[in-house]
Amino acid sequence: MEAGGLPLELWRMILGYLHLPDLGRCSLVCRAWHELILSLDSTRWRQLCLGCPECRHPNWPNQPDVEPESWREAFKQHYLASKTWAKNALDLESSVCFSLFRRRRERRTLSVGPGHEFDSLGSALAMASLYDRIVLFPGVYEEQGEIILKVPVEIVGHGKLGEVALLASIDQHCSTTRLCNLVCMPAWFSPFMFKTSSGHVQFDNCNFENGHIQVHGPGTCQVKFCTFKNTHVFLHNVPLCVLESCEFVGSENNSVTVEGHPSADKNWAYKYLLGLIKSSPSLLPTEDSDALLSLDLESRDQAWSPRTCDIVIEGSQSPTSPASSSPKPGSKASSQETEVGSDGERVAQTPDSSDGGLSPSGEEEDEDQLTYRLSYQIQGPRPVLGGSFLGPPLPGASIQLPSCLVLNSLRQELQKDKEAMALASSVQGCLIRKCLFRDGKGGVFVCSYGRAKMEGNIFRNLTYAVRCIHNSKIVMLRNDIHRCRASGIFLRLEGGGLIAGNNIYHNAEAGVDIRKKSNPLILCNQIHHGLRSGIVVLGNGKGVIRNNQIFSNKEAGIYILYHGNPVVSGNHIFKGRAAGIAVNENGKGLITENVIRENQWGGVDIRRGGVPVLRSNLICFGYSDGIVVGDEGKGLIEGNTIYANKGCGVWMMSSSLPHVTSNHVSYNGLYGVAVFSQKDGSSDFPGGHGAQENFSEDGDAILWETELEKDDDPLRRPVTTTLVESNSINHNGASGLYVQSSEALQVITNVIHANGDRGITVAQSSQLTRVANNSISCNRQSGVKVEAPCKVELRGNGIYDNRGHGVITKGDSTVVIENDIIGNRGSGLQLLPSSDTKVIKNRIHSFRAYGIAVRGRAKALVQENVIFQGKTNKTIFQQISNNQECIMQNNKFLVFKKKSDTWRLVNPPARPHLENSLRGPSVAHSGQKVAAMATRITARVEGGYHSNRSIFCTIL
Repeated sequence: MEAGGLPLELWRMILGYLHLPDLGRCSLVCRAWHELILSLDSTRWRQLCLGCPECRHPNWPNQPDVEPESWREAFKQHYLASKTWAKNALDLESSVCFSLFRRRRERRTLSVGPGHEFDSLGSALAMASLYDRIVLFPGVYEEQGEIILKVPVEIVGHGKLGEVALLASIDQHCSTTRLCNLVCMPAWFSPFMFKTSSGHVQFDNCNFENGHIQVHGPGTCQVKFCTFKNTHVFLHNVPLCVLESCEFVGSENNSVTVEGHPSADKNWAYKYLLGLIKSSPSLLPTEDSDALLSLDLESRDQAWSPRTCDIVIEGSQSPTSPASSSPKPGSKASSQETEVGSDGERVAQTPDSSDGGLSPSGEEEDEDQLTYRLSYQIQGPRPVLGGSFLGPPLPGASIQLPSCLVLNSLRQELQKDKEAMALASSVQGCLIRKCLFRDGKGGVFVCSYGRAKMEGNIFRNLTYAVRCIHNSKIVMLRNDIHRCRASGIFLRLEGGGLIAGNNIYHNAEAGVDIRKKSNPLILCNQIHHGLRSGIVVLGNGKGVIRNNQIFSNKEAGIYILYHGNPVVSGNHIFKGRAAGIAVNENGKGLITENVIRENQWGGVDIRRGGVPVLRSNLICFGYSDGIVVGDEGKGLIEGNTIYANKGCGVWMMSSSLPHVTSNHVSYNGLYGVAVFSQKDGSSDFPGGHGAQENFSEDGDAILWETELEKDDDPLRRPVTTTLVESNSINHNGASGLYVQSSEALQVITNVIHANGDRGITVAQSSQLTRVANNSISCNRQSGVKVEAPCKVELRGNGIYDNRGHGVITKGDSTVVIENDIIGNRGSGLQLLPSSDTKVIKNRIHSFRAYGIAVRGRAKALVQENVIFQGKTNKTIFQQISNNQECIMQNNKFLVFKKKSDTWRLVNPPARPHLENSLRGPSVAHSGQKVAAMATRITARVEGGYHSNRSIFCTIL
């Protein structure tokens, strides 16, 4: 625009000298002038905003160095807010003579100070009329008696903030009052600086020191750009109160107390405050602003984006890679021959295949010694989460997460959850936003059905940030809470509300502490670098903990104990210095679809009566075990993917009673599933397991037990023995299942495949370990090994293509009944000295060794078995001649007579048989289970060498 030949830059310079009223008039001239006035945002509007004695920098006190998006808009918001107190002004006294021509009487300005009209505030108030302005000039004004405000007035300090000090106790009895640009302190006779019970009070750009401010409903208040030094703001039954851009410093108690349900009676100011709140910029997430609070995490942890959908594998070696695994007994790196270890266990040293399905057809043997060869095509088990978890973890590679485990943004979560959106949008009671609470005891205390909403605040260096008790409700959005000496947010006695999008870190106790039937919704927060746990739920506490990032805490990311019973879903819990989630002391909880990774202790730790439901979680890359079930731990562990942890996949105490079903346990460094009998904390445990530190913040556990509820949860059906059912356990560094237990155990319908040691090792079992209807295949050593003394029942299993023996036993009470033991490198079944075994109704075959080999003085009953011939230079059965304790009855020996002989497993079909074994919740996860098996074993010899189709056996 050019007017009179002047360029725009010159017009901006000229207009930069205008005052606010003149700028307003110029903007009404035309559209071009309006746009020209708006273009002065960073110059004249900035000068007006910063030069106003009634306001401070728009981003004070939290970000005083950050400029607002628009100085004009910031100045406009403050200007409109400063006029709220006078919105109810009625026409003043009109002329007595001319009633038809009503006119407003001009507001007077009363001056107080040396050399001015009045010497004291009290004398000026005695002469004030409605809505008069009282100006206090620099000085200290001390009132010796309580000041009662009977008419609406505005009390303003002249000059810079700090030049006018008012020592008084003010009791407001009028409809509205405003205090501005004052330093207020209590009078000598009362700690209260200001009280109101029905009217509206507005504080702008004031300092309050060493006193109390009290507002009772239906009274309301509006506070902006104020500093409270060791001052307590008490709000009782207020329908609406706004504290904005204030600083609270050095409180000896709570800085703000919100008590009582908001009053149903509302004064005149309620609707104006509500309109002002709705017209001001919202802190609710939008598409452009939907990002977590910025963190300088480069020196601590890799930044974790809220939309991260992959995991980067750190380190130079995967837990199950050959370089990190210990050498197996009886093996030699340079040999590919079958050797016999010192205990008689046969181990085949051949290179791994990509899927663990190993075939003897790849061995080099002379054709004149080879009658036939077998080739098994084995389809490995499917993981729950898709192809990213089929193969071994590769250092430096990234693993794509499925959509169900990707973190949603806060905006997405609020759109999905209408109740949460309603909470986030609601305004009731007290609204505290963009305030700073620092260097004191308490931040905000909400009690006795109180309601408070906190947005964009900073809480630091306090004893605690927020306490919510006695049926109160809080809404916390995008606050920064750090370096508290106790918990950051504390809820008890049925407190609740919404805690969303906050950054909670470096607190001495838990980031969020939930107790005594409190039931909050904790959504999309970052909770990290705490000196204890991230979130603690105890004493019948509940809550929904969803879609949070919980990382780098010194203790458990989430700790559930003393009958705490939250719903924990969709969280990413990682890089903790203890367990990811710990459930102790009769804790409960529904824990679903979380990503728990890279924690120093177990991904999930269940002990001392903990009975959670753990379902569909990804537990991976831990530096210890995936899941630890310690002494007296219980619960349902279902449908989880437990992948690439350096310890065991699942580690259990024999005194625990969990139900472990339908999990995918793969590529862990030690055992897939291990059951031990030592007491908790023993140094003999592999991986350095120990008891987690007890948690009791407000006293002994006995104090909590008096308040605990007893409820029946249909998700937690009682079990009397530990049950390992319908799991896929594959490619782990040691045995798929290791048992060293003094209590009963059931192992049913699992796939145990391609593990780095044996399929199942039973090292100790003083009570019965029942192994039924499992598929045990392609393991690096034997399929099953039973040590002495053990009580084991093997029934209905399919034991295929293991590199060692099918079954090797030293047990003094072993029953092997109705199994298919086919195609293993060593003997099908090897009975070692001092064992006592019943071998009944099995189908047994070995490639190059004996079907059944009896070593030494083994006691055995071998009855009604079908034993297939192996190599021509081996017999079907081996037994020392003078062993009278080995009884053979009604066995059937099948020997090849023709090259075209075909054997079929038809009556019954090939094991395991699962049709009648699937029950309960495991049926829903059929993709992880072993399916039916091909029912044909064929032997065919053609022209001195053999087709890959000679024997076919598939495990689905």
